[in-house]
Amino acid sequence: MVLDLFHLPVLASVGPDKIEKTIRSVLDRMDIGAGGYFVLFGLLFSCGLGMPIPEDIPLLVAGALIGSYHMKLAPAAILAWCGIIGGDCVLYFMGRRFGLNITSVPVIGKLVTKGRIEKLQKLFQRSGIWVVAIGRLLAGVRGVMVVSAGTIRYNFAKFIIADGLAAIISGGLFLFLGWEFADKLPMVAHQIERSGWELAVVLSVIVVGFIAYEVWRTRRLHREHKAEIHEETSRGLDPRIAKPPIKVPAK
Repeated sequence: MVLDLFHLPVLASVGPDKIEKTIRSVLDRMDIGAGGYFVLFGLLFSCGLGMPIPEDIPLLVAGALIGSYHMKLAPAAILAWCGIIGGDCVLYFMGRRFGLNITSVPVIGKLVTKGRIEKLQKLFQRSGIWVVAIGRLLAGVRGVMVVSAGTIRYNFAKFIIADGLAAIISGGLFLFLGWEFADKLPMVAHQIERSGWELAVVLSVIVVGFIAYEVWRTRRLHREHKAEIHEETSRGLDPRIAKPPIKVPAK
């Protein structure tokens, strides 16, 4: 079963017929009951390490299987996220270990060039975490982004947070599209391939908006908390020990 994953048809700037063949191959491997969850994990993990199909194909198929009750949403979503992030973590630490020499590593070396890595490194110096969040959404960039993050030893905590949030948004969208358009998966996949950059822009706006909202909400809660402490202090109460008044029952 695991070895069969590496015999899937290659999908790279091809027509609808090739996309449909790839989708059918993925569907045959995933629609096998409980084992399909682990195939989903393996496919997405392998996509990050150079398997020649985009990760949106397994996610679209998983969404279709969820919609037809052949898969359950919770385990599929969790294992899909773990597969995506697991592959990215391996790629990150390989970049950290080999540096620019990763271009000579079998399979992975075919995905990246020194020139592309150096360009991403310059972007990291200027934009940092935004390169991770947006680069994850671009099929032709995500692998180079992850390797570049490792080669420059970009902070792993920041990397995994930005990468994880972007994976939730993009992965969730592809699962939804697969569920909603289960009978039109080849058309949807072909449109995603054709409009990859436009889709990435939309997803980028969602990611930026989500992060901006979380920052605003956190700051608002912090201000409200400080205002409460100030109000209690101005009334002569120590906010650390202030307690509600004890009610004495009427006799």
